[in-house]
Amino acid sequence: MLRILFVLLSSFAASIAVAAPRPVLVLGDSLSAAYGLSPKEGWVTLLDERLAAARPIRNVVNASISGETSAGGLARLPALLKEHAPALVVVELGANDGLRGLPLAQLRANLVKILEAVRGAGAHAVLVGIELPVNYGPQYRDGLREVYRGLAGEFNVPLVPFLLDGVALDPALMQDDGLHPRAVAEPRVLENVWKVLEPALKALPAG
Repeated sequence: MLRILFVLLSSFAASIAVAAPRPVLVLGDSLSAAYGLSPKEGWVTLLDERLAAARPIRNVVNASISGETSAGGLARLPALLKEHAPALVVVELGANDGLRGLPLAQLRANLVKILEAVRGAGAHAVLVGIELPVNYGPQYRDGLREVYRGLAGEFNVPLVPFLLDGVALDPALMQDDGLHPRAVAEPRVLENVWKVLEPALKALPAG
């Protein structure tokens, strides 16, 4: 009898594991890695806490690294997709490419490959855009915006136009480097993502 009960409990536990919703993977740079902050203060951890209180519960895997570029994210992505099998990937890359003046065609090509890999893994994507300081000039800044807008349309994926909207131009909300938000601003950063991410999550299959 005990053996039968053990088998039944094991089968039940296995069925729960199989039914657990696939996670959300955040592939980003320092803006998603809580640079200069405690990790628990960053918007990705705040997102994880929000989803842990929702139904169905969906975990968040933060694969963001400070200094990450689109090429670096692309190189790491296949292993991340294999390990975590995410339902949705939040792609927050391009800031470091832009700050280094990478040709926009190369940035676009890397993001195309990232979105293709996400799609090929059976996952959905949300693309997150970024703005550069005004000293980079209107041509480059406008071109960067168009990279994100164009790819969102081409791949039919939701777009967060500017991760730091309402934050970047307020010195009280930014760290001394002028590039990264303070902890007090991270809930606002989350809301910028959430208003786009929430509908995308609701559209996901239950499993």
